[in-house]
Amino acid sequence: MRDAEDPMEIYLRHRSERSDQGLPPHAMSTQQVLELVTTLRQGTAIVTPDEAIDLLTTQVPAGVDSAAQVKAEFLAAVARGELRLDVLSARKAASLLGTMLGGFNVEPLVSLLDDPDVGDVAAAALSSTILVFNHFDRVVTKAENGSAMAQQVLTAWANAEWFTARPPVPDSLDVVVFRVEGEITTDDLSPATEVWSRPDVPLHALSMLRNARPGVVPDEDGRRGPLAQLQALRQTGRQIAFVGDVVGTGSSRKSATNSLLWHIGVDVPFQPNKRGGGVCLGASFAPIFFNTLQDSGCLPIEVDVTGLQTGDLITIRPYAGQIIGPGPAASRPFELKGPLLLDEVRAGGRINLILGRRLTAKARQYLSLPACTVFRQRPRQATPAHGFTLAQKIVGRACGLPPGQGVRAGTYCEPRISTVGSPDTTGPLTREELKDLACLEFSADLVLQSFCHTVAYPKPADIRVQRELPGFITARSGVSLRPGDGIIHSWLNRLALPDTVGTGGDSHTRLPVGISFPAGSGLVAFAAATGAMPLDMPESVLVRFRGTPRAGVTIRDLVHAIPLFARHQGLLTLEKAAKRNVFAGRILEIEGLTDLTAEQAFEFTDASAERSAAACAIQLGIPAVSAYLKSNIALIRRMIETGYNDRATLERRLSAMEAWLDAPTLLQADADAHYAAVIDIDLQEIAEPILCCPNDPDDARFLSEVAGTQVDEVFLGSCMTNITHFQVASELLDGSTPVPARLWVAPPTRMDADQLREEGRFASFVRAGARIETPGCSLCMGNQARVRDGATVVSTSTRNFPNRMGDGAKVFLASAQLAAIASRLGRLPDAAEYMAAMIDVEAAAGA
Repeated sequence: MRDAEDPMEIYLRHRSERSDQGLPPHAMSTQQVLELVTTLRQGTAIVTPDEAIDLLTTQVPAGVDSAAQVKAEFLAAVARGELRLDVLSARKAASLLGTMLGGFNVEPLVSLLDDPDVGDVAAAALSSTILVFNHFDRVVTKAENGSAMAQQVLTAWANAEWFTARPPVPDSLDVVVFRVEGEITTDDLSPATEVWSRPDVPLHALSMLRNARPGVVPDEDGRRGPLAQLQALRQTGRQIAFVGDVVGTGSSRKSATNSLLWHIGVDVPFQPNKRGGGVCLGASFAPIFFNTLQDSGCLPIEVDVTGLQTGDLITIRPYAGQIIGPGPAASRPFELKGPLLLDEVRAGGRINLILGRRLTAKARQYLSLPACTVFRQRPRQATPAHGFTLAQKIVGRACGLPPGQGVRAGTYCEPRISTVGSPDTTGPLTREELKDLACLEFSADLVLQSFCHTVAYPKPADIRVQRELPGFITARSGVSLRPGDGIIHSWLNRLALPDTVGTGGDSHTRLPVGISFPAGSGLVAFAAATGAMPLDMPESVLVRFRGTPRAGVTIRDLVHAIPLFARHQGLLTLEKAAKRNVFAGRILEIEGLTDLTAEQAFEFTDASAERSAAACAIQLGIPAVSAYLKSNIALIRRMIETGYNDRATLERRLSAMEAWLDAPTLLQADADAHYAAVIDIDLQEIAEPILCCPNDPDDARFLSEVAGTQVDEVFLGSCMTNITHFQVASELLDGSTPVPARLWVAPPTRMDADQLREEGRFASFVRAGARIETPGCSLCMGNQARVRDGATVVSTSTRNFPNRMGDGAKVFLASAQLAAIASRLGRLPDAAEYMAAMIDVEAAAGA
């Protein structure tokens, strides 16, 4: 008798339970695959042999998952003839090896090339495999030693058979519309409150559009209806096109893409619970969401969607650039964003296309063949006469261009990625993407994993991630923070190098030194694994500050001045239909504030996410960056002393910082650099605080326009804050009895919390009745702690989208100074009250 329940019995019960919920089962675990293999070897009857082969084929993760390793070793033994089974032939086993993407299956396939019985099957399997990495040289060696099958594989790679075997995008697509009105945030598609279920894509997809939206109606029996509407549209037999005005603003892009494609995409063969493809139409897209759709093999099209309604039958002609259907315009023209988009869809995603093209180019170079003509090519661009922006020079350096040169807007490039951030909300997804990419060692110089979004009130799923993910990251030479250390951005910024390029799986990965291009978890995994990322260099918009800030005006007010002045110039509108946003998809560059500290600079770069900017670069002075790096070096030394891993990675970054300090230089924009737009802001025109009003981070207004508004709750925290904000807030609250507004205080890092405690600052917060949170994101994301339903809130957080911090909450975004004063009064002060309170704390405010 067995002491524990059989793993396969557990899996079969799980499959039955999921079926009752209308969900497919999870992929099989390592122990379950081991038991499945034992079943096949011994002929036991837990499942039939045919069912066991089906499970092995369809329910085991690909890549370098440990379950995939068990599968690959078993199939290799059968393919080599070491294990003979009636139900699985050697040729079938070799063919199944070819469905595992790459990683543990490649070595046995290469070894099988010379096998007289299955060599042709192995060659066919390798011909469609692009994740071969260092095994390419083994195939070359075999070919040079006379292996006809190895030569066949090299020829297939050179001819891009991995690509040509896939069907091209058809000339015409007949689809049915599913329309959601207004701005669709990634919180609508992937609610922050359900972050714990993101790795379980089918389950998480059930929460999509759970909040009421215009045009999305409940079912007749009173249940919410979006998913029922989608189910009804599937009955038409047409592919569904998801349609919106502004699509994908916010964070958590990959989980949002996963949810969307679960409802409108197609199953990815041999990969459990993964879907790709699909069609998405939008008047505009958030750039990161657009890129994540590209990476998933979806076809995103920017087009006028006026008049399109759920249930409309339309025809998309992707090559002709035309949509035929109902509405005010029976024919809607469009231009695909990027000349390679149709190739990306055919390849199953942008990452597949990049890796496959690299493999094809490598094979053709070895075979002394000319460049491949199978793929679409980017048109050659004329070389402008003007100079380069700061962002263009930073990216140019990362691409290895000569000093002084930059990457022009519209140019495709693959810059080296120096720093990669992975937060806990996307970390499990990135882990799976890394497995799919067969990554066993990071090529990016530094990869950092945090646990900041789920640390305060973790669910069982969060605890599992906190236990399992650090080892996965450090085993690949990454650095893992510890639960309670604080927000990833506050740490990643301090580990970054000047004038380098970074990326991360949170939209607020916006380095104050250098530049970063946030991405979905798939592209983050690609950057971590390969040390580079694909980039169609965006245009830049310059915001130029002039003059000296007036008394009482904070850095946060200057941050909010950007959307305010952009609206005054007609470059930004609040309306979502036909919305105008000059920053969307472009790089926001900032000049005129060279005396900023790096922490203050991050307030600007961080908030560029709310502008839907692709990235942000800010010109700082060498003294500020030098002071920042000296402090960061001390931090890294403490990390090494206290046992953070990977030690070698931290030591390498420490040496790079010291080398920069030995010869400090910073890139600068050329005087004749070209920008898509220039916004000049006279600091003397800002005489009072600026807030972003409920519930739109673009709705920036002066305090005098909203003074007197009752405030129910105040949140002091998020990555937009640093130690000085809490210090000045404590002074503004000092001596206060419990304040009328419910006050939340969440220091961004453990170091900040320790310092505030040592300085006695927490006493002021406690006397004010504050709820002091664990260092981390707390209310900012609203995935754990939340404000009361319908509350009016003043928050120092990053964004104020509807329902993000609480159901029906009306959220103002403001400085820590204004937030503290509002908590003390229970309302927004008028400008005179605010200035009177600020007189005694001006120096501490650092404004």
